[in-house]
Amino acid sequence: MSPTDGKFRKEVKKLYYYISLIALGIILVMAGALYLALSTGKTIFDEPGETKEIQLLDENIDQIVNGVHVATGFKEGKGLMEVIQNCTNCHSAALVTQNKMTREGWLATIRWMQETQNLWNLGKNEETILNYLSSNYAPEKKGRRNKLDEIDWYNLENP
Repeated sequence: MSPTDGKFRKEVKKLYYYISLIALGIILVMAGALYLALSTGKTIFDEPGETKEIQLLDENIDQIVNGVHVATGFKEGKGLMEVIQNCTNCHSAALVTQNKMTREGWLATIRWMQETQNLWNLGKNEETILNYLSSNYAPEKKGRRNKLDEIDWYNLENP
């Protein structure tokens, strides 16, 4: 081993040592910032003196406003809690509210989830859930729009 090899190894070890110290410092600063953000609700990006109000979901978990369950967006109705307890364990409530199906369609969807998505047997809750979904998220009958009345039509003139 030549003297230059030993010197090179010492320099590499020294460089590795400094890089390790810098990485450790960065990790400590990030851990401190994360602790500060989690314990106080503040981040380094907040304006000085700015306060944030953190509202815990548990406080309003069952609140219903204007016929809508605040936490999920589900319509108020008999069977609401059964739907929340059985449907939102696996997916967002929005996946339910965006769909409109007949009772048969909801039943087919439940059977599909049981066969392919590991949905458990709903037991006695199935009837309640189907009643809720088919009455609150059923297809809406839509016809043609109403005739436009009382519109001041005008003729376009060619230049």
